[in-house]
Amino acid sequence: MIKDVIKLEFKNGLEARPAALFVQIASKYESHITIVVNEKQVNAKSIMGMMSLGAIRGQNIEIVADGEDEEEAVSALMKFLTTQEVTE
Repeated sequence: MIKDVIKLEFKNGLEARPAALFVQIASKYESHITIVVNEKQVNAKSIMGMMSLGAIRGQNIEIVADGEDEEEAVSALMKFLTTQEVTE
């Protein structure tokens, strides 16, 4: 199991479009991936779960992955959260 925490810097938080892109990335991996925001845990491969987080700019997001490709999964998701500024 691997965990990493990042402060969300997206202008509009983890709203529909970035949440959908996040789920697409997470779904490429075999590992079980969970996102934790304010003690609320959701499956990172579930768009409904991700939308229910209501993650806003400035909140800490913990990514927890468990499986054969856990390191690659967390790395890809962290890269997305640090390099993709999604604006509408």
